[in-house]
Amino acid sequence: MSLRHHPFDPLTSSEIRQAADILRRYVPGTDIHFRVITLWEPPKSEMVPFLEMEHGGSETAKTPARMARVQAYVDSTFTEYKVNLDQQAVVAEETLHGRHAHIDGEYMRKVELACMADPRVKEQVAALNLPEGSTVVVEPWTYGPDGMNDMSKRMTMCWFYMRLSDDKDANYYAYPLELCVEVSDDLKVVKILHLPSGEHDRVRTEGNPKEFDRRKIHEGSEYYPTLNTKQRTTTKPYHVSQPEGPSFSIEGNKITWEKWTMRVGFNYREGMTLHDVRFDDRSLYYRLSLAEMFVPYGDPRTPYPRKAAFDLGNDGAGVCANNLQLGCDCLGHIKYFDGWLVSRDGTPLKMPHVICCHEIDDGILWKHTNPRTGNAAVARSRVLVLQTIITASNYEYVFCFYFGQDASLHYEVRATGILSTAPADFSSPAPLPYGTTVAPGVLAPFHQHLFCLRIDPAVDGYRANSLLVEESHPLPPSAADNPHGVGYVTRQTYVEHETGLDLDHTTNRVFKIVNERRHHPVARTPVGVRLLPCYSQLLLAHPDSLHARRSEFGAHAVWVTRHADDEAFPAGRFTMQSAGGEGIASWIRKRRERRRGEEVGGSSSNREGRGNEKKGGKEGNVVEEEDDTCVRNADIVVWHTFGSTHNPRVEDWPIMPAEKMVVGLKPVNFFERNPALDVPPSTQERNLSVLVETGGGVGEERKEEKEAECCVERFRGR
Repeated sequence: MSLRHHPFDPLTSSEIRQAADILRRYVPGTDIHFRVITLWEPPKSEMVPFLEMEHGGSETAKTPARMARVQAYVDSTFTEYKVNLDQQAVVAEETLHGRHAHIDGEYMRKVELACMADPRVKEQVAALNLPEGSTVVVEPWTYGPDGMNDMSKRMTMCWFYMRLSDDKDANYYAYPLELCVEVSDDLKVVKILHLPSGEHDRVRTEGNPKEFDRRKIHEGSEYYPTLNTKQRTTTKPYHVSQPEGPSFSIEGNKITWEKWTMRVGFNYREGMTLHDVRFDDRSLYYRLSLAEMFVPYGDPRTPYPRKAAFDLGNDGAGVCANNLQLGCDCLGHIKYFDGWLVSRDGTPLKMPHVICCHEIDDGILWKHTNPRTGNAAVARSRVLVLQTIITASNYEYVFCFYFGQDASLHYEVRATGILSTAPADFSSPAPLPYGTTVAPGVLAPFHQHLFCLRIDPAVDGYRANSLLVEESHPLPPSAADNPHGVGYVTRQTYVEHETGLDLDHTTNRVFKIVNERRHHPVARTPVGVRLLPCYSQLLLAHPDSLHARRSEFGAHAVWVTRHADDEAFPAGRFTMQSAGGEGIASWIRKRRERRRGEEVGGSSSNREGRGNEKKGGKEGNVVEEEDDTCVRNADIVVWHTFGSTHNPRVEDWPIMPAEKMVVGLKPVNFFERNPALDVPPSTQERNLSVLVETGGGVGEERKEEKEAECCVERFRGR
């Protein structure tokens, strides 16, 4: 099937321009400040028949309409529009009362300028008595609600730092100042705060700040190469060579590699998305994305609880995406994908090289040495990587999907960048309990990074999957069945209704997404994929706190819900200054309450009659109303919450070595045998490895290594 635009393809620059023109015609004579123009993905009910037809099914289906989601301030009123690009018309609109768009970089720069131009702020800065030649740096942050202000209007927190060098790449986080300013939506300074710097200090709003303690001036906090002259010389060049080119092929946004096929998407909020992921022409996942991330700081002293960032909902992973560079962010043979956003005036904004696609060697895929013959068979693992990187203020996050030749898929997050710092009392005899002192007078507060991976499965079919919880339990000692006390069995339970679930390493609790309608011919179990969770601590904030109410997904490691087209974000559609109660737990609770109300409201005769009704109307003329809280044999979504409780080390300063978090998805009783059995064995003839002699010199390869047709080891007898 040849389409100009596949329904999953992101909007092109011309389509973004077209959507902007349609809205201008729809609201003529108004002032429009565009914030979002992105693909409004087709309803799944329309996409599934289309995909089944696309992959050779017998059903016929029409191509879903090409829709754009447009969010804009129209005469200062925040509004969302659904634009049909095929019909050249606005087909729906919603006024977003009390909502706020994601961060506007242009507005944040205005906040910074307005803050520094305020006479009262100038007085406060002067009172700090900073060293001569220093530069004050203001870093605006979105306001994390703490119940102390009206959030119906946008507010910004301005944190103050000092840069001692004239070089603009100097690390200003090395000198946090005891000054913070609240700025209103109309760019007015609302309040000036003097930050606490000791354990028992409290925020002040009166008088002048304490003078800057010059004993805090230090060396060793620079990281930028031109400022950090001490660089090791022992690392020699490393080149990735693929003389015949890469093994993947690209057609538009469709990637084909080994037995995998997938479509890559990109939007302002999630950044990279994956669609219609298949292996050996069998469907596995309808859609995959990082749906949200939350970074709450653990210092309880006001105003630090306002540091509570939703880096997707507030900032936008697509908005913050890096322009990836050859030889730096990605090595080898690289294919880049560009993204498109929108400028204030509706002009398409190109985001170059926001996703890179390349292959890497990943060690041994499988191997065995026959002890009787001494012969070894070994295949090395090749992995396809799809990578994007975002910069959210001080932090960088590297997001990668890894596709394996054995049909495994891993999602990796790497957190790096610079710690967001706070001032600390230099003369304090004991460390502050809310963070780690990483340099003189520099506190790196404790905080968490919580991510939520959204898995919309299509395990051997798009229409119905189930979530199976499997645990391993020891058998009780028994003379008949377990005489030596070593036996154990698995216990399996299907999840029947929407819920949140926790991990349990004591029972090796495993979550399997299965298709109960397809059974493995040998194992005689439903085909499926297994979630390999990233074991990590969940949200530490109290359940009644605003942090918890706003980030409901942080309460459990695994969630399962019924698919709904408008439930894509587990903390709600709008997180900027949100009050909570709109996320994944609230969806489940509301459906349960509605279901209970329907059951209580129905007559007894109706309730009795339902017992004899058949789903789908196959028997009788009455169709039973489907339970929209049921997740067994249903169109489900599985969500995994994972992350890092980051209690900083001094070694994380001045720039943090990447901390890795990995989630896995592996087929379980899905294939007839190892799906990577046909990967060619590793050979020196193909790989051209080089023997290093003693002392590090490069020597010639031994004759027998040159002549080897495969990597063979001779077994050394015991």
